[in-house]
Amino acid sequence: MSVDADPEARQAPQPRSSLGTTAARNLATTTKSAPQMQEITSRWLLRMLPWVETKGGAYRVNRRLTYTVGDGRIEFLQDGADVRVIPRELGELPVLRGFDEDDVLTALADRCVQRDFRAGEVLVERGTPAGEIHLIAHGRVRQTAAGKYGEDVDVAVLGDGDRYGDHALLDADATWECTATAETAGTLLTLSREDFAAVRSSAPHLQEHVEEFTSRTRQRQNRHGEAEIAMSAGHTGEPELPGTFVDYELRPREYELSLAQAVLRVHTRVADLYNGPMNQTEEQLRLTIEALRERQEHELINNPSFGLLHNVVPKQRIQPHSGPPTPDDMDALLCRRRGTKFFLAHPRTIAAIGRGFNADGVYPEHVDVGGQHVPAWRGVPILPCNKIPISKENTSSVLAMRTGEDKQGVVGLRQTGLPDEYEPGLSVRFMGINEQAVMSYLVTAYYSAAVLVPDALGVLENVQIARRPD
Repeated sequence: MSVDADPEARQAPQPRSSLGTTAARNLATTTKSAPQMQEITSRWLLRMLPWVETKGGAYRVNRRLTYTVGDGRIEFLQDGADVRVIPRELGELPVLRGFDEDDVLTALADRCVQRDFRAGEVLVERGTPAGEIHLIAHGRVRQTAAGKYGEDVDVAVLGDGDRYGDHALLDADATWECTATAETAGTLLTLSREDFAAVRSSAPHLQEHVEEFTSRTRQRQNRHGEAEIAMSAGHTGEPELPGTFVDYELRPREYELSLAQAVLRVHTRVADLYNGPMNQTEEQLRLTIEALRERQEHELINNPSFGLLHNVVPKQRIQPHSGPPTPDDMDALLCRRRGTKFFLAHPRTIAAIGRGFNADGVYPEHVDVGGQHVPAWRGVPILPCNKIPISKENTSSVLAMRTGEDKQGVVGLRQTGLPDEYEPGLSVRFMGINEQAVMSYLVTAYYSAAVLVPDALGVLENVQIARRPD
């Protein structure tokens, strides 16, 4: 370190010859951005859903009468290592749908025997006698059948809440049509035909219910479970033609409009004095509406009543074959409906789909949707939606849907022409000024969603989105 020999030889600071920038900013006008908000997303679901005008605040979905009943998921209770089926959940079985005597359902639940299985264990063998129904409390089970050329082919992958062996409870000659092999360790509960018969023999109301179910299933149905429309085709001469009619559901589902609301408060002093260059009230309102629209999309996905994830019928719920999403899984989801309009997935799930495709040497195309290039599979766009939840185990879901009333698909519901309407289906109503000179505005968005026929909406569940170690 060098030290100057003569401190007086150091140069003194030069006096400024012009105005400094710090002082100059006192006279300058600052260029400002509008208030920014990280919560705002693309909201593809709100953009892609066709919106149906819902006068009266309710939308009734009329369908043909169907006999496909009791196809729901079953829930369980766990106490340590012990697993029990919730008695009321047995009403999801076809033979017990609509039966509500708690003491009888409890007796059936008490006769369910727990069975823990390990990965790779064969649970049932194809062609052997079937004498019980199996309820999967936890784990993954793969069903395989014999192919045309002697090889085993995959039929389905079952997960938590699924079951197999419905036909075994009433048919003494039932056999297993598929081999069931555990892919992971897990637990299932088994109810044998003998135990079911024992409870049935001591419960007269259950006997009547089963007889009614048996007579109903003998009626002619199409492959969708709807009452068949009788007709004749390919005949010659003058045969007598069958008479028929199209029966309807007696209690069609009605969707009532839901809502999201917020009270926006703005002080009159702020609204009067601080409106240049931006209107404070308008900016406050804009961000409030953005937050309401984000909440609206979240509810359309996750609401227990009308949310899309909760309104997928079990036949349209499928499991991935290996965990991470693959082209085969996307094909399995796509083939379950005609005219799929788009897939909807969390951005992290879309990244996992890309990794799965690349691992198979498949590179998905891109399509133009509203002027934006998005990834697609077989021409169907894969759109991001961060409202689809991700579990603690890093699994998520992929939704696929057909949309529009004319396509018997999924539709959004709203009512326009509201008092003080600010946007379609959204109103901003002035509520007055309080004693503190604060103005209040009630901001309300009305919305819901309806699935017109069950196959309009499907989901690929339990998709593993975490990256596997190399």
